[in-house]
Amino acid sequence: MTAVLVWILLTVGVLAALAGVVGVLVAGNVYDRLHFIGPAGIFGPVCLALAVVLDEGPFSQAGLKSILVALLLLALSPVLIHATARAAYVRERGGLELPREEPDE
Repeated sequence: MTAVLVWILLTVGVLAALAGVVGVLVAGNVYDRLHFIGPAGIFGPVCLALAVVLDEGPFSQAGLKSILVALLLLALSPVLIHATARAAYVRERGGLELPREEPDE
């Protein structure tokens, strides 16, 4: 039963990564591409880490390392995606200045 669950998690993790790759290839601009990278960068590694934990055990060296890597990716992936989107915005617009509103007279 555990082996079947491990294979299912591995399949879901690989499919999430492949969906992200296909989305990046198909998407039109950088912001659309980032929307495809987000779930692939979160769900893929979490599924793969869970598969390792189920196969090796949660307190084995491989299990602890996979949990640590999955937690780091969960924490840092959204930050990296936000920083990339912000850099793309700055590159397109020349800065982060918001348009000023005209005062009402």
